[in-house]
Amino acid sequence: MPETVTLGVAIAIPQPHATVLTNWRRRVGDPAADLIWPHVTLLPPTPVPVDAMDKIETHLAEAAAGGYKFVMHLAGTGTFRPTSPVVFIQIARGVSDCELLEEAIRQGPLERDLDFPYHPHVTVAHGIDDTGLDAAYDGLAGFVARFSVERFGLFSRDADGHWRWRTEFELGSGAVPS
Repeated sequence: MPETVTLGVAIAIPQPHATVLTNWRRRVGDPAADLIWPHVTLLPPTPVPVDAMDKIETHLAEAAAGGYKFVMHLAGTGTFRPTSPVVFIQIARGVSDCELLEEAIRQGPLERDLDFPYHPHVTVAHGIDDTGLDAAYDGLAGFVARFSVERFGLFSRDADGHWRWRTEFELGSGAVPS
């Protein structure tokens, strides 16, 4: 069996917003606060053969080149409860931009089925008790951030559970859908 690596693709939330969200995740007792930085997932954790990395990076470069820069606006909280114990920051602007990127990325060497329909968001609490989930939901209800998205990153999960950036892909000058 070939050696595998678990990859993910995401849009990183920039500073100072990333620190605010990480601190909230720590405050509510989420053990993933220091393992996973604030981001919008474009490809969830996906095991791939190590020998496919060149093909994957070429595919991601092509997906990025065909994409376009856009403005993301985050506003308020949402939750997947009771289906899943997750509280997240909602994307008020940029949802369709993320959906288009996700669709372009989850093809070719990264084609896979999803456990849930794609719903771009920024997780701020996951798998903790209801008190912590409620604290994140209420405490971040007024959270607002607006920033330009110019790239996405490829990352891999280490044996200790930390996610590490491997490389970034600049979004191109593809046509903005009308």
